[in-house]
Amino acid sequence: MEEPLHRIRALHTASTITVYQAYRPEIGGPAARKGRFPAAWKPDRMTWIKPSFMWMMYRSGWGMKESQETVLAFEITREGFDWALRHACLSHYVRGLHPDRDTWQRDLKRAPARVQWDPERDLHLHPLPYRSLQLGLSGEASSRYADEWIVSISDVTPLAHEIHALVRDGELDSAARLLPQEQEYPANAELLAHLCP
Repeated sequence: MEEPLHRIRALHTASTITVYQAYRPEIGGPAARKGRFPAAWKPDRMTWIKPSFMWMMYRSGWGMKESQETVLAFEITREGFDWALRHACLSHYVRGLHPDRDTWQRDLKRAPARVQWDPERDLHLHPLPYRSLQLGLSGEASSRYADEWIVSISDVTPLAHEIHALVRDGELDSAARLLPQEQEYPANAELLAHLCP
């Protein structure tokens, strides 16, 4: 079956969804140990969460890019994730989806969350012909994320390195078996109507 261009694929349960971020060790290490962000984390900066493990691997270079050496899996409440989607604005203007460019710019400025759809990646980090969601959180959304939505934080850097080593050795089936089993996230059409170009 052909994959739709825009779909949220994620590891999720009845009440949570797993998203990924990568940080330098001084932030990532304490966050994983304590289950919350340390004081060094800046809540006033926009923070981008990614439900796609492979997109996180692409973005962080398998956890080897500078300042992204610690890859974290955040299990957060679906209630919080859905709130962010409802209050998000698409990060770029789309004729027909937005009334006009000025309205979109006003909405983007006011929105506590923004959405980008970026090409999903395969095990070689090559782009696939369908897209994965990135969700940027700022202001109220960032505070709620840090203070209310996080259920648990896990350091998945060893997993990233293990999968990367298998890919390098040409063991693609073994690498694929270790990937998180991401399924379609049950977001109804109303939740995504203003976010799908």
